[in-house]
Amino acid sequence: MIQRQFLITATLLCSTVFSVQAQQKSYIQMLNEPNQWVDSVFHKMKRRQKIAQLFFVRAHTNLGKAYEDSVGKVIRKERIGGLVFFQGGPGRQAILTNKYQSLARTPLLIASDGEWGLGMRLDSTISYPYQMALGAIQNTDLIYQMGLQVAKDYKRIGMQMNLGPDVDINNNPKNPIINYRSFGENKYNVATKASAYMKGMQDGGLLVSIKHFPGHGDTDVDSHFDLPQLNFTKARLDSLEIYPFRELIREGTAGVMVAHMNIPSLDNTPNLPSTLSKPIVTGVLKDELGFRGLIVSDAMEMKGVVKNFKDGEADVMGVIAGNDILELSENSRRAVKLVRKAVKEDKISMERIDESVKKILTAKYWAGLSKKDTVDEHNVQAEVNRPESRILLQQLADASMTLLNGAGAIKALSPELRTVIISIGTPDVTVFQQELGRFYKNSVLFNLDKNASADAITKVLGTFDPADQVIIGIHDSRARPGNGMPLSDGIKSFISNMAYKNAVFALFANPYNLASLPGIEKSKSLIIAYQKEDFMQKAAASVIKNQLVPSGKLPVTVNPFFKYGDGINLTLVNSL
Repeated sequence: MIQRQFLITATLLCSTVFSVQAQQKSYIQMLNEPNQWVDSVFHKMKRRQKIAQLFFVRAHTNLGKAYEDSVGKVIRKERIGGLVFFQGGPGRQAILTNKYQSLARTPLLIASDGEWGLGMRLDSTISYPYQMALGAIQNTDLIYQMGLQVAKDYKRIGMQMNLGPDVDINNNPKNPIINYRSFGENKYNVATKASAYMKGMQDGGLLVSIKHFPGHGDTDVDSHFDLPQLNFTKARLDSLEIYPFRELIREGTAGVMVAHMNIPSLDNTPNLPSTLSKPIVTGVLKDELGFRGLIVSDAMEMKGVVKNFKDGEADVMGVIAGNDILELSENSRRAVKLVRKAVKEDKISMERIDESVKKILTAKYWAGLSKKDTVDEHNVQAEVNRPESRILLQQLADASMTLLNGAGAIKALSPELRTVIISIGTPDVTVFQQELGRFYKNSVLFNLDKNASADAITKVLGTFDPADQVIIGIHDSRARPGNGMPLSDGIKSFISNMAYKNAVFALFANPYNLASLPGIEKSKSLIIAYQKEDFMQKAAASVIKNQLVPSGKLPVTVNPFFKYGDGINLTLVNSL
C-alpha cells in the first residue's frame, strides 16, 4: 500500500500561528483581571437588565419573517444576553445577525450547536466527521486543525460560541441521544480528542461549552423527551463520567454545559434534574472541580427539565443552582420576572446574579464584542466553504479508516480481474462504487435495497463467477448514523454468506451496527468508515485500492469480535 500523505496546507499552518498569537490570554485568565469595558457596561445596568443577560433565546433563519421579527422584539424589549441559532443558511444568518445586533443595547453573545461544524445546523456549509469517527483518529493535530477551521467559520458569520464539543463517554451502546456524537467509550481517548478540538476552537478565538456535565454517555433515555436517571455511585461518576470534564477544566475550557439528568448519589431530591441542583452545579462543578468559567444549562424547554418543574419554576431554580446562562427558556420574559421576584424574596442574592453577569460580559469582551462591528454580508457561503477546509475534511476521513479482520484480502485484489462491486442500502450508484470502478476496470456494479427481495438477491448472485473479486459497501442512508440500521433478514443472510466467500466489506455506518450483522466477523477484510458521506466513501475506496494505509482504531466495543482499540496497525499492513 502507498500511504496518502496528510499534507497540512500553508494556509492551515498560518492560521494556527495567527490564531494562537491573536488570543494571548484565555477567557479563564481574563476573568481574573480588571476590565474597564465590563465594569462600564455592568454599572449602567438596572436589576432587570442584569437578570435578562442570563437568558439566551432560540433563533432561526428558516421559519419566515414573522418568527424573525418576534425574536427581534424580544431582543429590543427584554434586552436578553444572547441567542442560540438553529436551522437556516449562512448568508441569511449573517444578515439577520447584523439586524439583531443593531437592536441590542448590549452586544449579544451568539451561539450554536456545532459538534461537527456549521453543517450541524446550517445548509450550504461543511459538516466535519461525527465525533465517533474522530475518536478513531490517531493524529490529534488533525482534530486541532478542525477546531481552528470551525472557529473561523463561526466568526465569519458572527457567532462567538460553540456549544460543544461533546465529552460524554459513550459506554452504553444503546444510548439514544449521545452515541455517534461521542468520541467513544474510553475516558482517556475522549479527553484527548475533545481537548484537541477544544483547544483548536479556543485558539481560533471561539468560546466553547463542553457537554453534558456530569456525563450523559451511560443513559438509555433521551432528555429531550423525559428525565434520564444515573444510578451510579459518586465514586464511579468521579472516576469515569466526570474524568473528561475534570481534564478539560484543567486545560482551560471556557464553558461547561449541564445536562438534565437525575443523579441520586449527587442530589437525592426526587425527579430533580442536575441542571436545577445546587449540590451538582455549585457543589460539584464549581466547588469540587474548581470551574470558574461559563456554566450553561442544556435547553430549558426540554421535557427532561420542564416535565416536573413547570411555569417558569425551572428557570428560577436554574439560577439558584449556579448556571450563568439559561438557554431556551420556555418564556424568557416570564423567567426574568420570576427571578426578579425571587431576588426580592431573598431566595436569590444579587451578588449571585452579578457574578454571572460579569462572566457573560467578560466573555463578550474576550470574543471582541466590545468593538462595534458588522458581519460582512458578501460571499458568505464561499468563505465558509474554503478549499483548505475541504482538504482537511478528506484528511480527517482518511485518518479515521479502521481496518478489521486482516488486510490479506485487500492486498490480494488485482486491478486486472473481474470485480463485482455492490452497494447495499442505496438505490443509486454510490461514490464508493464510482471510485472503485475507475480503478478496477473490469468491474460490474450492483445495488441492493435495504429490503431487497430474495429474487433480487438471487439475480445478483446469478451473475457471479467463482473467480470474481467481490467488494461490498454497506450504507446507512439515514440522516444520522444511529443504531438499528434497517436491513432485511435476506440482506443480512447475503452479507453473512459473502463474508465466508472472501468478499471485502466497507461499513458506512455507526460501528455498533456490526452487532446486528451475524457472520460479518468471518470476513477476510472489513473497513469501518463510520458514516455515509462521500468523503468517507472516497477514503474507504482508497484503502481498497491500496492507496491509503488505514490507521484508525475502533473507539467502542461492539461485541466479543470487535473491541475498543481494534484496528490493523501500520507495521502489520506494510509487512503483508
